[in-house]
Amino acid sequence: RYSYGSQQLLVRVLRARDLPAKDSNGFSDPYVKIYLLPDRKKKFQTKVLRRTLNPEWDETFSFGVPFAELPARRLHFSVYDFDRFSRHDLIGQVVMDNLLEAAEARPEVAIWRDIQEGTGEKADLGEVNFSLCYLPTAGRLTVTVIRASNLRAMDLTGYSDPYVKASLMAEGRRLKKRKTSIKKNTLNPNYNEALVFDVPHESVHHVSLTIAVVDYD
Repeated sequence: RYSYGSQQLLVRVLRARDLPAKDSNGFSDPYVKIYLLPDRKKKFQTKVLRRTLNPEWDETFSFGVPFAELPARRLHFSVYDFDRFSRHDLIGQVVMDNLLEAAEARPEVAIWRDIQEGTGEKADLGEVNFSLCYLPTAGRLTVTVIRASNLRAMDLTGYSDPYVKASLMAEGRRLKKRKTSIKKNTLNPNYNEALVFDVPHESVHHVSLTIAVVDYD
């Protein structure tokens, strides 16, 4: 539903049916992640429901969105199977447009959509925050790795030991690489470290950077 007074789109996630079993016990531990595209910074997530293929959430979330923007926005629902010790499995997704039409339907009408196989979107692996600075006179490219957040837990402790690796690439070959320090037992590491590459001015348009977030083991 759309609340005109507060300019909020209210999204009520009711239930799912006949989900695939992702775990060896013949069940899944499903939850739903919701975005109002194209904004991927703000997301909501339902509770994880254990050992079920027919979860009943009945949870309501609200997105602040001006009425004039509604026609251009789409709702993106991703259904995941929670896994405590490894990457969460993406079961599938639903993308919904015509939000105004749906919001103005009679309130008692629940909307069913078939879950489509997830394409393009992998499980959410977190974010890395960095900046680039190039000094042409010195031929120096500085990659400042600031922080990473919401990383995937890769260790049995429920944490990771993350570091960031920057590789200077040209024509598919790695020319040089630099690494940050390793931060132990965290999914939200702060680095504030500068990784410096010598790149002559005439070469700067022919190189690219690959930035990888790695769990040290």
